[in-house]
Amino acid sequence: MADDNDPDSKTEDPTQKRLEEALERGDVAKSQEVNTWFMIAGGTLVLSTFSGSVGSGLVTPMRNLLANSWMIRTDGGNLMALLKQIEVAVLAAVGVPLLMLMLAAIAGNMLQHRLVWSGESLKPKFSKLSPAAGFKRIFGKQAGANFLKGVGKLIVLGAVMTMILWPERHRMEAMVRLDPAAMLGATTSMTVHLLGAVVAALAIIAIGDYFFQYRSWFQRQKMSLQEIKEEFKQSEGDPHIKGKIRQLRQQRSRKRMMAAVPKASVIITNPTHYSVALSYERGMSAPICVAKGVDNLAFKIREIAREHDIPIVENVPLARALYATVDIDQEIPTEHYHAVAEVIGYVMRLKRGFGAGRQ
Repeated sequence: MADDNDPDSKTEDPTQKRLEEALERGDVAKSQEVNTWFMIAGGTLVLSTFSGSVGSGLVTPMRNLLANSWMIRTDGGNLMALLKQIEVAVLAAVGVPLLMLMLAAIAGNMLQHRLVWSGESLKPKFSKLSPAAGFKRIFGKQAGANFLKGVGKLIVLGAVMTMILWPERHRMEAMVRLDPAAMLGATTSMTVHLLGAVVAALAIIAIGDYFFQYRSWFQRQKMSLQEIKEEFKQSEGDPHIKGKIRQLRQQRSRKRMMAAVPKASVIITNPTHYSVALSYERGMSAPICVAKGVDNLAFKIREIAREHDIPIVENVPLARALYATVDIDQEIPTEHYHAVAEVIGYVMRLKRGFGAGRQ
């Protein structure tokens, strides 16, 4: 069992059951960069689409409030009514943008995996208190990847911001002399342009990070041969037990079959290998196979037949064909009707002749 904790022994791809168990524990392939990208992309969309409506939605009520401040009464319940009025105005202005940001955050998770509700991460784990585990978290492969990713993001975003803002440096210097309304419009336009470039750059980082996180998660789920065997035993049952059950079923089926041999009308046999016991009575649409066997079982069928004076007819091709094409308690196939009818007729003539001789 010690090998199960050895990463070098986990060489097999995880089974579907292992992946489902990881999902139930809340252990999923998740890139925080993908969530960040969706939030920034959603913020950029909100800013470019709703900045004007949000601004006017907030400015108009506040302007009216200040213009008519001398008429506002704050005694009794009037203050609460005023606060509710301001609250409604703010929600009406920012409600849709906030909803879009919320949907963006949900989409960032659902794109990577289906929604998971698990309290596993809330349970205390004493293994996290281990100095060795803490050292591994700080200096391990994941920590190194996060450090390189952070440095890469700084370099990429710094380069993008430089390329966008450097050509606009003279325009930004002149903004201080603009009217506030004009400066707001120019600032919004430049901000949207900058955020669009940042979103494009972060998309590449998010895609790369997701594939890295998925590969790391998949590696964590890998299993050893012993784990696969144990899982197979749990899901399919112990092969030794299943084999024993199958053996008992075969023995019971063989006993029932042997108990039906005395009811047979004739045994069609290949003297050395095959025996097929057929039962036929007047009114039946076709003879029924009540027992069949090869080698020792075929010999046992013939032995029981002799004990009960059941006719045994040697017909090598017919015995082979019936053994291969008919199952126990089933009627013989139509293609064998003629050959079997000749055998049944022969047996009936023997019985009639035997009966007449006795009289």
